[in-house]
Amino acid sequence: MKEGQQGFGKKLVFWLLPLLFVLLLAVVGSVSLGSAQLSFNMVWKIIFSHLPFVPDMEREWPKAAEVIVWNIRMPRIMMAILVGAALAMAGVAYQGVLRNPLADPYILGVSSGASLGAASFILFGQGLAILGQWTLPLVAFVCGIGTLFIVYRLAYIAGKVQIETLLLSGVVVQAFLGAGLSLIMSISGEKMQQILYWLMGSLTLSDWSSGVAVAPYVIVGWFVIMLFTRELNLLALGEQKAHHLGMNVERTRLIVLLAASLTAGAAVAVSGVIGFVGLIVPHIMRTLVGSDHRVLLPVSAVAGAILLIAADTLARTIMDPQELPIGVITAFLGAPFFGYLLRKRRQRFF
Repeated sequence: MKEGQQGFGKKLVFWLLPLLFVLLLAVVGSVSLGSAQLSFNMVWKIIFSHLPFVPDMEREWPKAAEVIVWNIRMPRIMMAILVGAALAMAGVAYQGVLRNPLADPYILGVSSGASLGAASFILFGQGLAILGQWTLPLVAFVCGIGTLFIVYRLAYIAGKVQIETLLLSGVVVQAFLGAGLSLIMSISGEKMQQILYWLMGSLTLSDWSSGVAVAPYVIVGWFVIMLFTRELNLLALGEQKAHHLGMNVERTRLIVLLAASLTAGAAVAVSGVIGFVGLIVPHIMRTLVGSDHRVLLPVSAVAGAILLIAADTLARTIMDPQELPIGVITAFLGAPFFGYLLRKRRQRFF
C-alpha cells in the first residue's frame, strides 16, 4: 500500500510540475500580448508593483498602462485559469461517473439551462437587475443547477438511476430547452447580438470581483471530487463490482454530479458557454497519465487552465482589434477532436 502511495505521488509530481511550468509560460505570454503596445519590462514592473512583500518601486509608467495590465489583462487571465480548471475538472467527473469518454460538463443540461435562463433575462429581465452586474450570472447559475435536478428526477425510477436513463433524460431536457432558446432568439430583435455573444462564451467582462466570486465554487468542487477519487476509480471497474467492494453507487454518483455541475455552472455563469474544454482535456490527459483519478483530476485542472488561456489569447489577438468569442476558438479545436473520438469508438464495434 505504501509503495502504491509513493508511486502515485511520483507520477503526480512527474506530470504536475511540467504542466505548472507551461501554465506559468502561458500566463507570461498572455499578459504580455494585446492590442495596446506595452513593453515586456513595463508589463512586469506593473505586476510586481502590486505584489505583496515587493519593495516599492518608482512608478514610471502611465496610469492607462496600469489599468490595462492590472485591471483588464490580469483579471481576465485569472478568470481563464478558474473557468478552464472548472470545466476540465467537471469533465473528468462526468466521464468518470457516467463511464463515457464522450461526456462533458453540459451533457445533463447544465449549459442549456444556464443559456435559456441568461437569454430570457437579457430579453425580459433587464429592469429586474437587483444585484447589478451579478444578476445575469446568478440567473444563469440557478437555471443550470435547476436543470440538473429536473434531469436527475426524470431518471430516478424505482429508487435508482441508470446511466442510460440519465443520459436520455439529459438529451430530452436539452432538446426542450433548445427549442425554448430558439424561440427567445427569434423574438430577441436588437438584443440578438448580446445573446449570441453570451452563448459563444467570452471573458471580456472579467474583473477581480468576478474571480473572487467563482473561486470558492472551483475550490470546493475540486475538494469534493478529490474526496471521491477512490470511488471514481472503482466505478471504472463497473457498477456491480464497485457495489460488491462496499461502495454506495447512487450516493457517490449524486454527490459527484452535483459537485461537478455546481463547478461547471459557476463557470458558465461568468463566462457564457465555452464548449469542448471539458471533453478535450480529460480525454488527452487520460491518454497521457492513465485513469487514476488521483492524478487525472489535478493534471486536468492545470491543463484546462492552460488551454483556456491559450484560446482566450488567440481570441483577443488573432483578429486585432476585433475580438472573437472564445467559444469559437474552442469549437474549432474541439469539434474535429470530438469527430475523431466518435470514429475511434465506432471502429471498436465494427
